[in-house]
Parts: sequence; C-alpha cells; structure tokens
Amino acid sequence: MIDLIKYPVVSFKSYRALAENNQYMFNVDIRLTKPQIKKLIEQYFEVQVLSVNTHRPPRKKRLYIPTSPGYKNRYKRVIVSLQKGQEIQYIKSLMASVLSGATQRFQSANINNANSDTDTNS
Repeated sequence: MIDLIKYPVVSFKSYRALAENNQYMFNVDIRLTKPQIKKLIEQYFEVQVLSVNTHRPPRKKRLYIPTSPGYKNRYKRVIVSLQKGQEIQYIKSLMASVLSGATQRFQSANINNANSDTDTNS
C-alpha cells in the first residue's frame, strides 16, 4: 500500500503549510480517493487525519525524444491536515534539512552578487 504514496512534496509553500496549519503535502497515485488516502496515511504514519484536500496539477510535456514522445506521468497532489500536537517526524526533519540547505545557498548567492556589484562600482 505504501507504494501508492509516491513522495512528500518539499518546497517553501509546503513548509509554510506545515508550520502554520500542520498540513503535509504528498504526491500519490492518481486512482486513490480521499477516504483511501485518509486511511492509508492514518495506518502508515499512525496519526489522526482531520481533512484531505486533493488536486491534479496540469500535465507537462516531455522533452521531445523520438523514442519516447508524450507527457510525464500523472499524479495527484494531496494536502493532509493533522490534529494539533501530531506530526510526522521523518517528513518534518526531511523538509527542515532540505530547506535550510536551500536558504543557505540562496543567502550565499545574494552575498556573492552584492560583492560583485560593489566591485564593479568601485
């Protein structure tokens, strides 16, 4: 059953939803329904799910390669709201580590750009 949950979504938007509303985002198999998703998350992560919101992002075209033209695989994006005080520790730590690295790279790029701007103005 866990193969139906493809992976957690790690982005600034999903981290903000986690911090503000205790919501987690996952990409799941497109055939799953909301009750199935709720049951799957509750059984696998042992948490109490309050609500499940879903949407299907638009299809994306593949880079044209003569042997495999077409579209990328479809998926369904799920936003799961948990009760207060409950969390999925693995996903929370995963998101924190990935986003801290991204913010460090962003800050170092801004410092490098500021230094290069002052060098050209001198």
